Amino acid sequence: VQLVESGGGLVQPGGSLRLSCAASGFTFSSYVMSWYRQAPGKERELAAVIRSAGDSTAYADSVKGRFTISRDNAKNTVYLQMNSLKPEDTAVYYCNARLTRRDYWGQGTQVTVSS
Repeated sequence: VQLVESGGGLVQPGGSLRLSCAASGFTFSSYVMSWYRQAPGKERELAAVIRSAGDSTAYADSVKGRFTISRDNAKNTVYLQMNSLKPEDTAVYYCNARLTRRDYWGQGTQVTVSS
């Protein structure tokens, strides 16, 4: 099982980034996919989640209206489009796949929002 995140980097406040998470080794289309983030000195928190069919999403209040989660089950990939980025969005972003007791994590990608 592998979850490989990409697309992180340094961006100025107000800018945009698109994160990708490529999955392999499991039946991607059956899993709920999520993006979590962990800022320095803080606990990991859920940012966005999407159901297996992609027909329902949910967001943390802190990112609602700015972030969009999506998935392409044909490509085994989940995305996080992040717009209007703020310095407080700075964190390591992790991809998560979950199905009942199965719970997989990626290695994370750093997002830094700074001028």
